[in-house]
Amino acid sequence: MKRDNHYEVAFEAYLRSHGVGFIAVDEANRSMLGDADVKSLDFIIVGPNDAKLVVDVKGRKFPGGSAERPIMTWQNWTTLEDIDGLERWAKVLGPDYRGVLAFAYEIQPPFVLPNDTRDLFAFRGQTFLMRAVEVSAYREHMRRRSPKWGTVGLPVAAFRKIIRPFIEFLAPAPVLQS
Repeated sequence: MKRDNHYEVAFEAYLRSHGVGFIAVDEANRSMLGDADVKSLDFIIVGPNDAKLVVDVKGRKFPGGSAERPIMTWQNWTTLEDIDGLERWAKVLGPDYRGVLAFAYEIQPPFVLPNDTRDLFAFRGQTFLMRAVEVSAYREHMRRRSPKWGTVGLPVAAFRKIIRPFIEFLAPAPVLQS
């Protein structure tokens, strides 16, 4: 977690407001798993009902663009390194852990969401919408965005299908029937 990143600070405040147990990971140094370095994550969460998550927070503005030319798309891009890192962390921490990309959308005026929108969170004079995607579902649907920068993203239809309010991830992972 970066203390100067207002999206991550807002996400931490959101977790505290829900009484969720977590460890905020210091991203100042690169993390190591065995003899290989791996992208640091932002939070290790042990939620109510035994939910266990490794989370990377992606801060985005909605709408994006400028006031003169707003972009009315819920940006969902990340790096392939983020996806790989979350999967590795979840695997190392154990089978109960799930990798999750948390999108903290800072809602830009004059755009307003209804007050009863799930996971709408007011913090320091800003309004955030907390959404999330399980990293395994993200990988399944992702498309390369920029080979040069190593970024990937989801097509709009896939994103709409798999995005959920973050609060839903605080329930335990569903048990798969064999």
